[in-house]
Amino acid sequence: MDDPLQNKERTCFQTGGAYTDAANLRSDVAICYGIDPGLPARIATWRERGYRIHVMTGVSWGQYQDYLYGRFDGENHEDQAQTDRAGNKISHGGDVYYMCPGETYGKFLCVGVKRALEAGAEAIHLEEPEFWVRGGYSEGFKREWQSYYKEPWQAPHASPDAQWRASKLKYFLYRRALQQVFSFIQAWNKEHGKRVRCYVPTHSLINYAHWRIVSPESSLARLEGCDGYIAQVWTGTARTATMYRGKRKERTFEAAFLEYGAMQNLVRATNRTVWYLNDPVEDNPGYDWADYKVNWESTLTASLLQPDVWQYEVAPWPERVFSGRYPSKTDRNVREAIPAAYATELQSVFSALNDMQQKRVKWECGTQGIGVAVSDTLMFQRGDPKPSDQHLSHFYGLALPLVKRGIPAEPIQLESVTIPGCLDRLRLMILSYHGQKPMTPDVHAAIAEWVRKGGALVVWDDDSDAFNAVREWWNSDGKAYATPRLHLFEALGLPADAAEGAHRVGKGVVVFRAANPSAPAYAAAGDADVVAAVRKAASAVRLRWRETNHLVLRRGPYVVAAGLDETIEGAPRTLEGRLVDLFDPQLALRRKVTLKPGSRHLLYDLDASTGTGLKLVAAGCKALPEKVGPRGGTWLVEGIAQTQGVVLLRCPSRPASVALGSDASEWRFDAKERLLWVTFANTARPRKLQVEL
Repeated sequence: MDDPLQNKERTCFQTGGAYTDAANLRSDVAICYGIDPGLPARIATWRERGYRIHVMTGVSWGQYQDYLYGRFDGENHEDQAQTDRAGNKISHGGDVYYMCPGETYGKFLCVGVKRALEAGAEAIHLEEPEFWVRGGYSEGFKREWQSYYKEPWQAPHASPDAQWRASKLKYFLYRRALQQVFSFIQAWNKEHGKRVRCYVPTHSLINYAHWRIVSPESSLARLEGCDGYIAQVWTGTARTATMYRGKRKERTFEAAFLEYGAMQNLVRATNRTVWYLNDPVEDNPGYDWADYKVNWESTLTASLLQPDVWQYEVAPWPERVFSGRYPSKTDRNVREAIPAAYATELQSVFSALNDMQQKRVKWECGTQGIGVAVSDTLMFQRGDPKPSDQHLSHFYGLALPLVKRGIPAEPIQLESVTIPGCLDRLRLMILSYHGQKPMTPDVHAAIAEWVRKGGALVVWDDDSDAFNAVREWWNSDGKAYATPRLHLFEALGLPADAAEGAHRVGKGVVVFRAANPSAPAYAAAGDADVVAAVRKAASAVRLRWRETNHLVLRRGPYVVAAGLDETIEGAPRTLEGRLVDLFDPQLALRRKVTLKPGSRHLLYDLDASTGTGLKLVAAGCKALPEKVGPRGGTWLVEGIAQTQGVVLLRCPSRPASVALGSDASEWRFDAKERLLWVTFANTARPRKLQVEL
């Protein structure tokens, strides 16, 4: 099947095996995993089926025993395995250790990457540069400490300063390793006249901080040769429990919304590409299909509520989705294959994801233009002896009160605010240095200029964070600020002992709240305190305030919607029109959709679709138009073998005939709505669906 838009690389999936019918997702790109000697043969099987080819490999772990045990360069590198305080190597399973990357580790990775380049990979993905906070005790790390700081190693748990410095070093080591590989690929490109791209699939900053992992995150966008990221956000990350209104529980949708938002803002100011991962299951095989489905719908909806992103990794391992078996909800000893309805729903959404680059975008929810400042240093304060809040409430305590009120607040990367235009989209920003710190002083000049031009800044900080005393720029090289907040206030022209409340700064305002930002998450009415401060700031700059119990975003003809729980009082919103439900395996037409608390929706608005002739609306398979005209049309259809396929067409009149070659199909025509549904059994080979009018 030749798709003329395939070169846009709208969707992809990753797989560790050769082609199988059960993994034939018909995305634009197949990402082959691993850089072992069998890679070229695996690549060939996917290329033969018409996929563009990328290659992914782990950066921090993998089947890298040749490096560990000296078979690569004659030197044993076991002391580069990440090691915890008790002397235990940190493992991904067996002797697949998380690595503390020494100078030669990047060279080792380049050998396997060269294999991928020679096999014709169009892009290389270096996955998950991760250094555990509990690590930092190996002999390899101690050597790197001495080399980097020119002083003897200190146990990270010895003091906040030691923990901070250990994290900064971990951050540097993986940036160095990645730059080694990127530089190798750029040199290979130059030698061979190629343009092989480089991406970093990585969890969000928010999740890494929550899980106590250090990764280079925002700094990667500034590495030479880095083309962007895959945002690895999925049920497994987003279901991590959070505190809100004094209750700790899973809030998958809200966490995913903020995680995807953080990844979007990594690239918005740098013109890099970001793909959003969705996972129809997750890494934990202990859940049932109903659990996977409801959480996938939540993360998928959250990802679509980020209008600047239109490229997606639709499944990390399709084999475990369409061939996997998971516990029954009623009998944990029974393992079940994917329900037929879910298999069709997934394919309908996969198809729609190819169409998300829409020019017309409109929010229908609460106040927009509000950001919550985050820094990569959220990851630096997660270890002993004075770790930040275990539930990351210094972030969620400020962000969740807004999202829960239908306000599409977005994490704003402090490391990016110095990029011209980065803050132009914002009217209001919330900032705390509790649990994070600014990496450089120049961020304060950029923030102060934005405020003076009319921005509203809410500062929520009581200066009680033990990490204020670490050796850093605000108390070194002639500076003597007790906290970075004092340097910020000086840049804003505010006194160090500024009182709580609102302070005019140029055309803008600073609302100061001298309190711990984690506290609101633990109080039953703590969210109201946050909203009161934010509303005061919004009012001061005449930002219209609106709260809703839903989030709705229109992307061309698509309507992405979520009904919220733990939200404001009021009847749920009802959407009306001619709406095709893409989460319904039958692609049912709905006249009304009520956004009940906790509901998620992906809809196709027929009234927002242009034209009146025969047109594909949605499909639970890959459906490519071959020839469409006033007398009928032909589509090539192909899907996951042994699943139910469905195609919905806008059809101006009752068809004279509908045929799928010699294969069986059924069809139903709604004369009033002028809609045609065709159902059939999917196959992993293209067939012609012909409609004659």
